[in-house]
Amino acid sequence: MKRLVLAGVLALGGCGSASDLKPASNQHLPVAPYSARATPTATQLLTPPTQARPERSDELLKKSETRRGDEFDLPPHN
Repeated sequence: MKRLVLAGVLALGGCGSASDLKPASNQHLPVAPYSARATPTATQLLTPPTQARPERSDELLKKSETRRGDEFDLPPHN
């Protein structure tokens, strides 16, 4: 049983290995986009742009605070 567990741990240890991505031997990277100076590398193509993964720009609420009055929160006209 111990040997089976050890073999499983060793087999899963190899799953974490990673190498640089390269196109297949008979394939090429896509052509450069219109108005681009050079063809992007595989790493550049796999990196999401800022619009796809925006960073948080607002401050988290750290303590309870009462809201100030809203001058535009008026009752409807009859």
